[in-house]
Amino acid sequence: MSKTNLKTRNLRTGVLIGVGIVGMIGLSFASVPLYQLFCQITGYGGTPRIGEVVAEATGEAAEKVITVTLDANVVPPLKWDFRARVDAMDVGLGQEVLAFYSAKNESTEPVVGTATYNVLPVKAATYVSKIDCFCFTEQKLEPGQEIPMPVSFYIDPEIMDDPDTRYLEHIVLSYTFHPSHKAASVDDGQRDDGTDETDS
Repeated sequence: MSKTNLKTRNLRTGVLIGVGIVGMIGLSFASVPLYQLFCQITGYGGTPRIGEVVAEATGEAAEKVITVTLDANVVPPLKWDFRARVDAMDVGLGQEVLAFYSAKNESTEPVVGTATYNVLPVKAATYVSKIDCFCFTEQKLEPGQEIPMPVSFYIDPEIMDDPDTRYLEHIVLSYTFHPSHKAASVDDGQRDDGTDETDS
């Protein structure tokens, strides 16, 4: 093999290796949001799907009612009183329902929290779809502030077509609030002592 051909081959190999490295780095950054999206679409890992309202249940599915237990948790050091307004609710298949949680900031500082969620048993998560939820965005509470936190969801009638979930009578919809990595900050241009930075 001539020196020219060897150089060309080495250059081509180097370029391919470089492209591979850049691709792997890009994939590593994208893997977390892609995994979250995968979970939301498929219900994998107990993550409820995010979807649209389904058609009304018919036949045997129209008679099926599942009891949904509403679970609420807080991870320290988040000083919030977070709870469901009711412990459980009976939900018909294909029926859009609105459940209410509430959260109160019991600290003396503004706090930003973010909620994670899952469904138990895990095999039921594929059939639970959220239409709207407080967990879609971060929540900021001022000291002593209490707000309602609604979640709109439905249970897909197709749950009756799955032999693993056909006879389920109870589902747990669980939310856990964590402190957000984004610290609650003072207003733009203001120092902690209340003076405007432009005054100095």
